[in-house]
Amino acid sequence: MNLQAKIKKVIEHDTKFITVTGGVCSSIGKGVLVSSIGVLLKNAGYTISVVKWDPYLNVDPGTMSPLEHGEVFVTADGAETDLDLGHYERTMQVQLTRKSSVSSGQIFEQVLQGEREGKYLGRCIQLLPHVVDAIKNRLIDFALEQQSDFVLIEIGGTVGDMEGNIFLEAIRQIRLELGKNKLLHFHLSYVPYLSWAHEIKTKPTQHSVYALKGLGLIPDSLALRAEQYVDSKPIEKLSVMCGVEKEYIFQVLTYTPIYRLFLDLEQQGLCEKIQQYFGVSIPRKSDLSAWRQLISLIEESKTDVTIALIAKYIGSNDPYISVIEAIRSAGYWNKVNVNLVVIEAEQLEKEKDNPEGEVWKELASVDGIVVPGGFDKRGIEGKILAARWAREHQVPYLGLCLGLQVMLIEFARSVLGMSDANSTEFNKDIQHPVVSLLTEQQAIERKGATMRLGTYPCKIIPGTLAYKAYGKELVHERHRHRYEFNNVFRDVFAQAGVVFSGVYPEKDLVEIAEIKDHPCMIGTQAHPEFKSSPLAVHPLFKLFMDAVVERFIQKKKTDQY
Repeated sequence: MNLQAKIKKVIEHDTKFITVTGGVCSSIGKGVLVSSIGVLLKNAGYTISVVKWDPYLNVDPGTMSPLEHGEVFVTADGAETDLDLGHYERTMQVQLTRKSSVSSGQIFEQVLQGEREGKYLGRCIQLLPHVVDAIKNRLIDFALEQQSDFVLIEIGGTVGDMEGNIFLEAIRQIRLELGKNKLLHFHLSYVPYLSWAHEIKTKPTQHSVYALKGLGLIPDSLALRAEQYVDSKPIEKLSVMCGVEKEYIFQVLTYTPIYRLFLDLEQQGLCEKIQQYFGVSIPRKSDLSAWRQLISLIEESKTDVTIALIAKYIGSNDPYISVIEAIRSAGYWNKVNVNLVVIEAEQLEKEKDNPEGEVWKELASVDGIVVPGGFDKRGIEGKILAARWAREHQVPYLGLCLGLQVMLIEFARSVLGMSDANSTEFNKDIQHPVVSLLTEQQAIERKGATMRLGTYPCKIIPGTLAYKAYGKELVHERHRHRYEFNNVFRDVFAQAGVVFSGVYPEKDLVEIAEIKDHPCMIGTQAHPEFKSSPLAVHPLFKLFMDAVVERFIQKKKTDQY
């Protein structure tokens, strides 16, 4: 079926498209706006699907440094994607797939592969029409497969970036081909407040819209990213200068918690205006009662608990955004505020002989410890020291992927006397490789998308902490790793007090392990943070936070006497 025939089918199904672009600068919250729109529409009873278009030439972010591009989020079907997909899943309560993540690298790879296969019949391959057509085909195929009421599209980067122009051109063409009022274009733009002039400035937004107009696009709606309320005068000016109706200019303010933005945008009439644009005669109201309940819980929380995140990637929280959100959400539903302390793993190692040093004092003060995933050797010894502290001082501990491996390496060294115990990822010449490379990984040379990725089943053993958390014997969790616990050592660990409470049944691989006679020291080979959300906290994070709060309460009682 050719593109025009597919577009006709999309029109017949009455699929509606909403795209979000960003202007002036990056990091202004396009993902937050897309999520907000999705939350409002979904809670008004519509079905939604989401796609992120990223202008970078990487095929996916899987080989990028987390400090370069933030967390790599993994979908259920095993795609390594941009962290925005995690934000979409958490807030909109949807499960996305690899088809929701599209990069320029994927598009160019597809086009060039087609050229090598002779699909273009000897023609000269160009950005127009071939690359743009490939983008359009991907979007329309996605819409036909999803069959949802709304398809939300975030275009990464900032208007004016050269590499994003092919995606903007694709949108320009698609909206023409779909016909009137089938695609709604939101443009999110930063509106600065100049404190020295006591004035909101609209000129950056005007220039951003001019850049769009130069590409043949006039936005249907403006979303003003601002630190404070924008009054009517700047809005009237923007309406005139940008050619956008005042009723379709909305304010995206900074809120704590961020979920308040959903309520504010609903109050501004965003959901109603979207429906009116698409010709819905009687717009539906969005039911945000669950989010109101969560906000009330957050506001009622009076107790603070301190959680240490033992981190390798320091300088930005983005590499651990799903972990941080899962920890905070678990705190909300326990009616506690989480004071998150990011402790640099390397610093723990550097000061290991100085227990009175600041970093060790900080670790000693926390109510719980989380060791997240990561790759390569840097910081490993510091993570092992943190696991030892948690085990010896009965501090609740949650190990995620590498955090499980670290927990077991520490146990081997300290309890089993295997002083050289390690992972073959960090040292291949050891007598006790308690963590080793998966057999199927040993011949792999390519780095991208070759790990154990996506959802795998896990059998839970009754009578364990893991079973207490999940309440059932079979669960499915997402993975992103190459190394596993070495089953050669399984019996000796079990005899010494390690409970292997979750296994991958097909290959009898360790999925979850926990330490006996400890209030909560548990690690999982999976990444449960990818399945946690503010309205549905993952069971392992809930188990961990329950233990943190219980320890905090007991400690407080002891301190009173």
